[in-house]
Amino acid sequence: MSSTRPVALVTGGARGIGLGISRCLAAAGYDLALCGLRTRGEVEPTVEELRRAGGVVDYHRTDISESEERRSLLTWVRSRFDRLNLLVNNAGVAPRERKDLLDATEESFERVLRTNLQGPYFLTQAAARWMIERKRENPDDPACIVNVTSISAVYASVNRGEYCVSKAGLAMASRLWATRLGEFGIPVYEIRPGIIETDMTAGVREKYDRLIAEGLLLQPRWGTPDDVGRAVTALASGAFSYSTGQVVMLDGGLHVARL
Repeated sequence: MSSTRPVALVTGGARGIGLGISRCLAAAGYDLALCGLRTRGEVEPTVEELRRAGGVVDYHRTDISESEERRSLLTWVRSRFDRLNLLVNNAGVAPRERKDLLDATEESFERVLRTNLQGPYFLTQAAARWMIERKRENPDDPACIVNVTSISAVYASVNRGEYCVSKAGLAMASRLWATRLGEFGIPVYEIRPGIIETDMTAGVREKYDRLIAEGLLLQPRWGTPDDVGRAVTALASGAFSYSTGQVVMLDGGLHVARL
């Protein structure tokens, strides 16, 4: 059984940016419900590492692009933890092949949009209904939703258009859910990471090392998963309680226009 600590559901929470988020939340006193595409056996060492922070940590294999799997995930969270205080929509996929807009396929578009936009949109819907239910029973019950998007929500990359469209859609979804859930005291935030050092960006390491060296960023370094994790933890803490709908640009100053 879980403890009385707050519970966070982190999609894709056992690797990459998601693992950075999970580590920071575990250190901040959260119990963690994690999900992803890998098997339980594959993530067990990571789960054990997170448990050393003192909380309850468990994992459920879930493809968030599938509605039945999303329902199964939340049923499991209810059974395993009995509550949900924080939803972090972090899981996402890139195109299997980067293709120019003139050559991109509908199959790739549908795969990326189902995982990066449709999945978190409707997972938020289901989680929000549960949070509202709990808020009506106890108005002081903490609840918060954080969507992890990307600078690709606003920076055009014509060789992975489906990824950009998915992140732009999730950025708008963040605003929509912030608007809808404001009356219930459930803040919704968007974190927009820039160049973050993960296995997903390993293949473009040389390109971004060069661009960073040439002055692309105001802070001349790669971002880390822990950078994102600290931002999620700060937002979830209630320290920014009067700022629902806020976008946190976690990009080393990339977005600052310069002459």
